[in-house]
Amino acid sequence: MTTSDKTPNVRTRRTRRAIALIVGAAIISTGATVAAAVPASAVDCSTVPWMDAGKSADERAQALLDASSQHQKYRWLVEQPAVTPTRTDWPAGLTGEAPVVYPVQLECTPTIVYTDGPEAVRSAGVTDFPSQIALASTWNLDLAYQKGVAQAEEAFAKRKNVLLAPGIGNTRTPLAGRTPEYFGEDPLINGLMAASDVQGIEADGKVAGQLKHFVANEQELDRQTSSSNMDERTLRELYTLPYDIAIKRGSPETVMCAFNQVNGVYICESPLMQKVLKDDAGFDGFIMSDFGSVHSTAASLNAGLDQELNRPIWFTPAKLDAALAAGTLTQARIDEAAFRVVRSYIRAGLFDNPLPAQAVADASNAANKAVAKQIAEEGSVLLKNDGVLPLSVAQGQKIALFGPTASRTVTTVGGAPTSAVSVCSLTLRFRPTSPPSNTLPCEDVVSAETALTERAAQVGATVTWNNGQDVAAAAAQAASADVAIVFGYQRMGEFSDLTDLKLQGNGDALISAIEQANPRTVVVLQTGSAVEMPWLGGVQAVLENWYGGEQQGPAIASLLFGDVAPSGKLPMTFPKSLADTPTSTPAQYPGVFSDGSTTRPAGSSEIRQVSYSEGLAVGYKWYQSRGIEPLFPFGHGLSYTTFSYDRVQVTPKSTNGEKEIRIMFKVTNTGTRTGTETAQAYVTLPSSTGTPGSRLVGWESLTLAPGEHANVTITLSPADLADLHLLQYWDAAADKWATAKGTYGVAVGGSSAAAIATSFTIK
Repeated sequence: MTTSDKTPNVRTRRTRRAIALIVGAAIISTGATVAAAVPASAVDCSTVPWMDAGKSADERAQALLDASSQHQKYRWLVEQPAVTPTRTDWPAGLTGEAPVVYPVQLECTPTIVYTDGPEAVRSAGVTDFPSQIALASTWNLDLAYQKGVAQAEEAFAKRKNVLLAPGIGNTRTPLAGRTPEYFGEDPLINGLMAASDVQGIEADGKVAGQLKHFVANEQELDRQTSSSNMDERTLRELYTLPYDIAIKRGSPETVMCAFNQVNGVYICESPLMQKVLKDDAGFDGFIMSDFGSVHSTAASLNAGLDQELNRPIWFTPAKLDAALAAGTLTQARIDEAAFRVVRSYIRAGLFDNPLPAQAVADASNAANKAVAKQIAEEGSVLLKNDGVLPLSVAQGQKIALFGPTASRTVTTVGGAPTSAVSVCSLTLRFRPTSPPSNTLPCEDVVSAETALTERAAQVGATVTWNNGQDVAAAAAQAASADVAIVFGYQRMGEFSDLTDLKLQGNGDALISAIEQANPRTVVVLQTGSAVEMPWLGGVQAVLENWYGGEQQGPAIASLLFGDVAPSGKLPMTFPKSLADTPTSTPAQYPGVFSDGSTTRPAGSSEIRQVSYSEGLAVGYKWYQSRGIEPLFPFGHGLSYTTFSYDRVQVTPKSTNGEKEIRIMFKVTNTGTRTGTETAQAYVTLPSSTGTPGSRLVGWESLTLAPGEHANVTITLSPADLADLHLLQYWDAAADKWATAKGTYGVAVGGSSAAAIATSFTIK
């Protein structure tokens, strides 16, 4: 099976004739004012050409624009305009005009509401799914699709029909604040996971999905005033490749350009939008900005930007009229941008499936909660196990839990109310210096304390919980328990990067004290990125749960007791220390200013220069090429059984690089329990390409009983080789992908640490 076989089929673009009359277009964010509407009786929508489902999306979009005035066309170039002449609350100096007023839109155009939400819809009364890094740890493309379907269903029920998700990043540094929103360090997993996720979002023809944040938006520190500087090959092979893959395999309706610059040019006015996305990848949707990431009118539109997110600042009618009059912008470009937006809305079903009149109070349901639990189970990674797991406790025995995030009970760290930590606060997007903001729902989160207490009761065992603030008292309690489970956490999110890879809330000291007091100590990590583990040698097991969402408690209980066998695999490398990472110099991260300092001068708006001098050596490629042993390699993840690999062969042994290549091997369950293994295949390119390390080219998950084996074939089809660039490198001089002649090494195994087992030749 190829990795592409695992991807659900690209959804068929479906549109249906609206039953209800939809009038008075509005593109609004939560809480925005809806544009003035034409009376409902003004026209029979079945008679207008842009509502004729028998026509193509292109024909319908063109018909609407042909009937529109110039300023009605402008309306599609922004998300949320000022819609009443009395509005006076625009920030001074941004719009150049206040208020911004648009004419009433044509009849029979829909209300469109955008919402954020890589993890979950930003609203109360929805399912709080695990973080995207947890989803990536499942290596399960079908599950990513199911999550997208569930999220879109809830978005629509909440009167939202454009979902700003999923996100794509390359985890260049594990310090990056939005690491939990992305799919890890490998471009293939990033691209295929995003493709499956967005296919699910758009599957029912009611909600449009989006890829964000294009591109090289790899840190939160100075994200609006920094430049990611790199060579073209690095840009293409690592940072734009996931977008290329996700566009070709997922057909998203929109892509968001990021805040940062790349090589000195703001992305939202960079020619990369047109060349990489629209020309090379064939993206035919529309590109929108992030909020506040536009810096010009004509330059942005001419570079390929189609829509300004949120309120109009640069794409106001006055500024567009002025650019047209000055000749810096053409009518054709205006028409193209409006056409792309309208066509995507029609193609995604937004014209034919009106939002419900009222939002549903609770859009979550049992099926979606089951998806959340499955992601939390399959996405949890068993990093270490010296035999203490699965838990074996009997009548009357005691399980002691430690750490604030094991419970829903809110505790404080150092007495500071803004440092309140509970199992809920780890599921929120937050500003580290203030209480959580733009929150995900917390009301339905089931804590590990609750779930483990219920599960332990089934065998007559008891569970106690201690928040761990008094380390000495916690250690004394651990000494009297039959097993100790310590929860370590790491709060991170948008607006700020981590400063180190240590556990927060004195977690390292707590774990060290507990493991010295109890020889059966299990650590459960609830983090959004890698952490250092100075206590690793003293504990018996480590389970990475990431941010497990509302079903994290039941998932953790099922995994620890062995009701479900761990199967997650790391989508990012865990280093032994921050000094071992690819971005260990100040110039690489956080980047420097003209005076050589890493600290922004007071009052300065100077662009921080971030050097991507590590080039292609990011993630596991860095550790392999530099001979640095990580704490845990990319792809690592244990089960409650063991697996062996042998009989590796490649067919054909010699090829022209365009025909099907099959990597075949045998996997055997050598343990005593049934388990699921994600078998991975890696290829090293010929030395002539200068490509560091190996690269993931495919994987397959298989469940085997004790002693059972399976013959696995990972097929690299011609379509895979062409669309996913599995064996290609970017030839900057020729400005295209190329395949080198020479010997390609092949390795298979349970992680990126697999040794080269065979090879093949491209002539």
